[in-house]
Amino acid sequence: MGHDVFMDPFGSKTSKTHLLLYEICILAIGTCGAVTVTVPTELILGTVGQPLLLPANYTTGTKDQNIQITWTFQSQSSGSMLLVTAINNTLTPDMEHGHRFFLSPPSASLLINPVELRDDGEYTIKVTVSGVKVASASRQLTVHVNVPVSKPVVRSDPAWGAVEYVDNATLTCTVNKGTKVIYQWLKDGKPLLASSRHIFSSDNKMLFISPVLKDDLSNYTCVAKNPISVNESEPIAPNIYYGPYDLMVKSEPRFKVREGVFAVGKGEPVWFKCSANSNPPNVYSWFQKANNKTTPIQWGPMLNIKSEKVPEKADYMCCVYNNITGKRDETQFTLILSATGQERQKQKGSSLHSLAIIVGLSLSLIVCMLLYFFLRRYFPRKVIKEELYHRSPTDYIRAHQVSEEQEPPTDDYGIYEFVAVPASAEFQQVPPDKLNTVYDIIRVPDVHTTVYDVICHSPKTS
Repeated sequence: MGHDVFMDPFGSKTSKTHLLLYEICILAIGTCGAVTVTVPTELILGTVGQPLLLPANYTTGTKDQNIQITWTFQSQSSGSMLLVTAINNTLTPDMEHGHRFFLSPPSASLLINPVELRDDGEYTIKVTVSGVKVASASRQLTVHVNVPVSKPVVRSDPAWGAVEYVDNATLTCTVNKGTKVIYQWLKDGKPLLASSRHIFSSDNKMLFISPVLKDDLSNYTCVAKNPISVNESEPIAPNIYYGPYDLMVKSEPRFKVREGVFAVGKGEPVWFKCSANSNPPNVYSWFQKANNKTTPIQWGPMLNIKSEKVPEKADYMCCVYNNITGKRDETQFTLILSATGQERQKQKGSSLHSLAIIVGLSLSLIVCMLLYFFLRRYFPRKVIKEELYHRSPTDYIRAHQVSEEQEPPTDDYGIYEFVAVPASAEFQQVPPDKLNTVYDIIRVPDVHTTVYDVICHSPKTS
């Protein structure tokens, strides 16, 4: 029985416990030598001439061990190379690259100062821990180094310009500095897309317009950018020759009867202006068509006509010509002379005449009124005489009766106005007994006497 126990040392409970502890110890020893490396990002952008930090961190299971940190670099142009190594805080830089690559243990981050274009490539950090067991871990980072793009410049070809529907135009965008540049074209501030007439080169540096049209006369800009910068060119508008378009003739609105027909009074000056959209500006010429004959009369966009020297009805024509595109256009209108101008002159003269008559009558009326009041103020005898002769017989009889009944002769005092009736050599004397009233005296034409009329009495006493 003892032999069985000796032959199976792990058969009892105690033996099983020993076996479990042994396995745990083996695992613990393996864990003590483990190491982990982490990096925040796997892609880092660098700018030429600026410092660049490649961040990295590591962790180990225990502090009682040796730690080695190694950075290596690999690129297509230079292959693989060792940059720097540190063992237990002791730095061993590479003799060729150590002046630009710095490591500060226990930190595992690598500083590159300054960055150069040749630093573009893959970087590997490796951390090795040696203790009971040697363990290591590594991570890779990619570094892209760029030069900021300068302000792009756009050049148009042909520089002198392109004729619409005939020529092609090419816009080229260039930058003096910049790496990994991407180009984009804008038309009036909006992205320009490829079309049957707008074609881009493979790198987008060139824009081909074939053929050019008037609609291509816009502001073009080129945007150059790379992962670390962006810049935009000044706008450029290619010189495109086009036209003439939208030919029209206009004058004062009061002369226009309908489209293409103008009417003006004889003697009135009239002007016409011809315009059309074109580049370069058009050459303008005017023609008159009358009596089945066309006559050139003037050059330039303006036409001034003296209506008294033209027929009562004539057709005029404006012709425009673009000497670059070789295109021309013309428009025709009719000018009719009427009596409108003479009628305006007559109406104006009639108005002035009527106004003069009204003013004259008004002044005459004012003068007469002033004269009337003047005579009444400074010549009262004539006024009294006129009133006296225009009185009715009843007034005289009533006045005589009142005078005899109410006023005694001794009381005939007051203010009298004497009006003399001029004597006549041909008048005959009439006996006094034949005269009954004052009115009889006035009515008889052959009486030679004096008429008295009281015009004011003194106030009666109480």
